[in-house]
Amino acid sequence: MAGLSCDVGFMDETTVPFVVAGIVLVVLLLTSVRVAQEYVRAVVFRIGRVKGVRGPGLFLLVPFIERAVMIDMRVMTRELETQETVTRDGVAVRVNAVLWYRAVDPTLVTIAVVDWRLAVTQAAETTLRDTIGQNDLDGLLKHRDVVNLRLLERLRAAVVPWGLAVDAVELKDLDIPEQMQRAIAREAEAMRERRARVIKAEGELEASAKLSEAARAIAATPGAMELRRLQTISEVGAENNSTTILVIPGEFVAAARALAGG
Repeated sequence: MAGLSCDVGFMDETTVPFVVAGIVLVVLLLTSVRVAQEYVRAVVFRIGRVKGVRGPGLFLLVPFIERAVMIDMRVMTRELETQETVTRDGVAVRVNAVLWYRAVDPTLVTIAVVDWRLAVTQAAETTLRDTIGQNDLDGLLKHRDVVNLRLLERLRAAVVPWGLAVDAVELKDLDIPEQMQRAIAREAEAMRERRARVIKAEGELEASAKLSEAARAIAATPGAMELRRLQTISEVGAENNSTTILVIPGEFVAAARALAGG
């Protein structure tokens, strides 16, 4: 029995180092293997220095020497907080916008800015306030696409050093004071009334031109007046009314004109 126990103890002492080494290797392997999704890039640091970008897919890290920072490369959407500001013509407005942005340089995103999502949001909100302050209220209401383009250009220039790209930024809501809303409504009503009067005047001008042309045609053809008179009588008679029509021959009219001229 004593010999058997000695043999078992001897076998344990020889296999323990191998078991420990195997466990260590497995742990090191597990800690060194990384997997990056298709939309993720890994910025690898070796003893504090950038060694490159890895991924997507499977890659290895040197345990305890290298570490990886994962950067999402997908387009991100952020609704900016409502900003209260004043336009160039002194009107207080409340405006918010929607921002679409993405990372294009994982290395710069990692080492150039602490929190790149917060940084681009703050830059967008600040740029939004500045852009609104440089435009009149009429420009914001009538030329929103121009304002969006100007805002996009300024924001793109601001985030380039951070390795970011802004795909689009759009004004979402624009709230103005109630008094200004009433003023804009009165202005719109006045513009519509002005257009209605202009259209009516143009119609009267066209009608007068047609009447003048018709008068000249009737004057050039004496029988045309008699035909027109008969057509009017037929139109009135077709309405089944009690209208009394007194027809004066054209000769009487001509004689009256001759006497008046004489």
